[in-house]
Amino acid sequence: MQKITLSSSDKKILTQHAENEKPNESCAILFGKDEIVSEIFLTKNIEESPVTFTISNEQLIEGYKIAEEKKVDVIGIFHSHPNSEAYPSNTDKKFMQSNPVVWIIYSGTTKDFRAYLLESEIKEIPIEEN
Repeated sequence: MQKITLSSSDKKILTQHAENEKPNESCAILFGKDEIVSEIFLTKNIEESPVTFTISNEQLIEGYKIAEEKKVDVIGIFHSHPNSEAYPSNTDKKFMQSNPVVWIIYSGTTKDFRAYLLESEIKEIPIEEN
């Protein structure tokens, strides 16, 4: 995957989720086909932390079930960095290895979205709007 497409309405939903969860990180699972996000599954950060996030196993299983029922794929993981840049932390990099999908990060300070893939190293990819 060389890019990811996220609608402006999806960006609004994710921004609102990030702002509502402050001061903690927010998180979500992104469904779609190829590189186009078609649906967002908002999840709870069970760590309730401003610097890390964890999606519960129950919500992960529920997310994959929904994707299967709707015949879409889990194509991305979203989370926010309430007080820092939208760049993967060392913890993010570790989890990116076990979740090889696009990771979209929203910065609460700069209010921007950035997307990353972990190949041999971290690679930023463009986010297109549809």
